[in-house]
Amino acid sequence: MILFEPKENAFNRMTIVAATEVISDFQTHSDMGVLEVQWDIQKFSSSTSKSARVASWAQVAAEIKPQVMTEIGIVPLERALVDMAIQAPYNTKQKPEWKKLIAGLRFDGFEVVEEEREVEGENLWGSPKTQKFSALVRMLPTDVPGLDFREAENEVITLLDRHNFSVAKGHLRQAISAFQRGEWSSANGELRNFYESYLNEIATSLGFIGSGDSKAKRDFLGQNDFLLSDYNEWDANNQKPQYIQGLMSRMHPHGGHSGLSEEEDATFRLQISLVTARLFLRRFNQRKAF
Repeated sequence: MILFEPKENAFNRMTIVAATEVISDFQTHSDMGVLEVQWDIQKFSSSTSKSARVASWAQVAAEIKPQVMTEIGIVPLERALVDMAIQAPYNTKQKPEWKKLIAGLRFDGFEVVEEEREVEGENLWGSPKTQKFSALVRMLPTDVPGLDFREAENEVITLLDRHNFSVAKGHLRQAISAFQRGEWSSANGELRNFYESYLNEIATSLGFIGSGDSKAKRDFLGQNDFLLSDYNEWDANNQKPQYIQGLMSRMHPHGGHSGLSEEEDATFRLQISLVTARLFLRRFNQRKAF
């Protein structure tokens, strides 16, 4: 895991809105007013209600993008909101707004972890006093190309639109919506449908004829060198390792796995689905260009 470094546009709008909703749950109306003064955003904010403040804060962070003063220095408002939100008390973390925040952060490539830090004072035994804090860490390196999942989603959607793969696009949109709501099982199901659908649509576009099932279409793609046997993506011998079938099997497990949370599994499936789809849709786009 890579420690989070300040960067503008690090968070998507859903993450920003969820962060403001989480803050409004454990901060009073007057406390939010004080924060506006500290951040010098009171001129942009509506103070008529908490919900109005949430909407205006999120809009200011996403569109105006001011730099604000915090305990760790001057940072973008969106980061100040997230930093404050992840320190939410236990009761707030049991609510839907927190689940939406965590889902948004995972889509942005971040995780929230608990760490202990020394604070002023000593405990009863005279040793340094510590306190638990929530910290934001990157799930993946930032300098490796192709690991920005928001970017992957944008490119995949663009390619699906370009080639009119409407069924696959519908499943992807539903998967992402379910993931953002923290509905892991629904997201997983839609990702399986998405994976199967775009491969089916690619096969049909490349000339598959007949009413064969999805396995027949994947075989067609392998037999016509779209799926590459040299890369172990597909092989006529079902006993050999194959990425396509292996991922299909991974997307269709039977039951849960002890020690693995639904949230972690859904995040993995979303990430690998987007990266894989981008690879094959790019390949298809290049094939159609000739």
